[in-house]
Amino acid sequence: MTAPIPSSTTNGNTTALRKGAPWLVHELRLFFVALQFFTRVPVPRWVGFEPEWLNQCARHFALIGVFVGVVAAVVLWAASWLLPLPVAVLLSMAATVLLTGGFHEDGWADTCDGLGGAVSRERALEIMKDSRIGAYGALGLLMMLALKASALASLPVAWGCAALLLGHTASRAASTALIRFLPYAGDLEHAKAKPLAQRISSAGLVVSCGWVLPVAGGLVLYQTRWALPVVAGLLVSVFGAVWCARWLRRRLGGVTGDTLGATQQLTELLLLLAWAATWHLTQAA
Repeated sequence: MTAPIPSSTTNGNTTALRKGAPWLVHELRLFFVALQFFTRVPVPRWVGFEPEWLNQCARHFALIGVFVGVVAAVVLWAASWLLPLPVAVLLSMAATVLLTGGFHEDGWADTCDGLGGAVSRERALEIMKDSRIGAYGALGLLMMLALKASALASLPVAWGCAALLLGHTASRAASTALIRFLPYAGDLEHAKAKPLAQRISSAGLVVSCGWVLPVAGGLVLYQTRWALPVVAGLLVSVFGAVWCARWLRRRLGGVTGDTLGATQQLTELLLLLAWAATWHLTQAA
């Protein structure tokens, strides 16, 4: 993950922008902070960084999902013109891993390692801090990537592109919801070593979930036959988020950065599976 740029690196551009629309400039800053946190994309130096911005930028996590989903869909669409669909799917997945640095995949693997066995809460948190991957993490990551690839390869290219766009967006909104409703379960010292948005207001959560609506609505307007997979995908995403919240509350008493990444991966997978199931049901009808 790219380290945030200190606020001391700001330049005259900041002053000029502030004179225009302070509220808009601040939201743009928050978007760039979220972009810097979740991807390897460089951001302008005038953005700067303040610790409280990390919590505030959580409302734009789903918007980062839109960006990642667009990249994934474009790569899938372009590669499918030259290569077999399974290869195009793998290239699309590789592009998102390269773009994000495997941020959420790493969280999923660590969560599988920590919660895969029957260990205490304290031991589970200790395992998740370990940078080494264990048997549960390796198996979980392998199965996650294989299921995603299989689901996408079973869909027509257009359906796969739409599913990727909605999946990356809705799954990040799901993770944001857990930040709102569950406390942070890890130790603060570890959190400082790996920065994490630990709070979000109800209004912030509404904004985060609000980014999902134009994506879902745009897909339905573009293809009315996508209404069913859109609704099914969003429903299973909500189910996955609720299940993760109940499981993590019972198991850890809250969330950590790793478990938020795991929630994103699981809800994204559920949405892709819902699209695949809907496609096959319509073909069988």
